[in-house]
Amino acid sequence: MSTLIVTAHPDPDSLTHSAARRLRELIGTEGSALAHLAQEGFDPRFSPGDRRTYVTRGVPDPAVTAEQRRIDAADHLVLVFPVYWWSVPALLKGWIDRVFIAGWAFTYDDDDRVVPQLGRVTAHLLPISGTAAESFARHGYTQSFATQIERGVVDFCGMRRGVTAFVHDSESEDGARVARDVEAAVTAIASAITGSAPDVPANLRDQVQAVPGSAQEGVPARERGEQHHGGEGEQDEADHPEGEQA
Repeated sequence: MSTLIVTAHPDPDSLTHSAARRLRELIGTEGSALAHLAQEGFDPRFSPGDRRTYVTRGVPDPAVTAEQRRIDAADHLVLVFPVYWWSVPALLKGWIDRVFIAGWAFTYDDDDRVVPQLGRVTAHLLPISGTAAESFARHGYTQSFATQIERGVVDFCGMRRGVTAFVHDSESEDGARVARDVEAAVTAIASAITGSAPDVPANLRDQVQAVPGSAQEGVPARERGEQHHGGEGEQDEADHPEGEQA
């Protein structure tokens, strides 16, 4: 079993990176790899060359094929990221835009219907968000996140849904509570990958919930520390669309 853990955060000392490192500790360094997109300098911009590749079904940029090869070598793909504007950071969105393309992530049949190609991969999500779970859900962001990322990316490409484990209210001054929440999230994902029973405290189990028709569902929340980006609509005092800063 091989696992690729992908992060999208500019700060190597961030909670995102800490969670990714802890996850790798739990599943074991042998057979797993970390891909820190920001530190590796991945360019998320969809270029004219990417557009030509899309139109002509030509050969992708070498940087794109390198990412595809990393995913091809993995049985499990784990995305660990701060939540910005109720979704993934621009870096991770650009990675998805450029890498998960026709001819590799999906193809078309003779009737122009989409044929998913990534059924060999199980995808897990560890979003770290600054907003309390209850507020996130009340404003509809829980459902919109699931629709955009779980259904729109994971399901569209045929990947098996693994665990989605959100870290809630990550900017809380209660650092011990945030640390427990991170441990619960990484433990749930590690257990799904290794096949062991997760040891998640009862009071934290609401962070890893079942998704109808899939392995798991999480309730989006908030990660400790990233810069504020502002939200939309009615918000509670604790609502922040940003991810982590620390």
